[in-house]
Amino acid sequence: MAHRRLSLLFLFCALCYALAAIAAKSYYDILQVPRGASDEQIKRAYRKLALKYHPDKNQGNEEANKKFAEISNAYEVLSDSEKRNIYDRYGEEGLKQHAASGGRGGGMGVNIQDIFSSFFGGGTMEEEEKIARGDDVIVELDATLEDLYMGGSLKVRKYLLLIWREKNVLKPAPGKRHCNCRNEVYHRQIAPGMYQQMTEQVCEQCQNVKYEREGYELTVDIEKGMQDGQEVVFYEDGEPIIDGEPGDLKFRIRTAPHDHFRREGDDLHATVNISLVEALVGFEKTIEHLDEHLVDIGSKRITKPKEVRKFKGEGMPLHFSNKKGDLYITFEVQFPKSLTEDQKAKIKAALG
Repeated sequence: MAHRRLSLLFLFCALCYALAAIAAKSYYDILQVPRGASDEQIKRAYRKLALKYHPDKNQGNEEANKKFAEISNAYEVLSDSEKRNIYDRYGEEGLKQHAASGGRGGGMGVNIQDIFSSFFGGGTMEEEEKIARGDDVIVELDATLEDLYMGGSLKVRKYLLLIWREKNVLKPAPGKRHCNCRNEVYHRQIAPGMYQQMTEQVCEQCQNVKYEREGYELTVDIEKGMQDGQEVVFYEDGEPIIDGEPGDLKFRIRTAPHDHFRREGDDLHATVNISLVEALVGFEKTIEHLDEHLVDIGSKRITKPKEVRKFKGEGMPLHFSNKKGDLYITFEVQFPKSLTEDQKAKIKAALG
């Protein structure tokens, strides 16, 4: 009976660990690889992200430093077969329990720089970046203010919302190819009884390859508060290169024009028309924001033509922050085209 209770308790704990792992951002998501990723895929993903977010490249950027720590922690676990197996079954809590029982824990007290140095063999970042790479592909992506305000996903297939990505891919091909492995000496007949010795870089182990075009659909995640010029990067989805690493596919954010709002940095600007009477005696008015909530812009005082008023915290969200910019409303006063003599007299009497 006691054994059965112990088994049930173990199953309950395992379920809790699994649910906790699902709720949090997984190590696979952090490294941007699928759960079934190979060791080589994990290594490549870590290399790309670690070079991008390394503190030496992002001095003073706390968000990048935090990202670098997350990446190194995830790699420290997923690059170790024992830790990865425990993580896949029981999540982070499983790793903690394993460490508490005398095993090797994952991501607890690890030296992030040691992980980086051991992975790159002590080489400098500049040396690592000299590896031959294919061309990066940069796509200008128009994002609506609504997407940039609330966050969203765009299925990229063609042009704006649906962009079909086509690129060269390397496919096996018959024959030998030039490579960097070894030289092969052969003789070519150039005339009857005359031969010329030739040297060619070929290798029986390096399979010949050829370029083919392939297409596929991508989903681009737009994060709240992203600015013009920021990029969403798909690592190694650029153009391939033989005996090197593929380039990256980069979607460069560009804010699409909006009917009512204009963005300047983290602030929003809009123009609202009011009548001359409203400008003089005050008015009640609301405008619909990008997420459809209403902003009260009414006033009980006189509003001058082209007067600008600030509505604090009603601008764009700051990227990676809970703060928001401000909303600036410019009021345009609509004057009547003409007045009757009676109206003129009443205005003079009212205004002295």
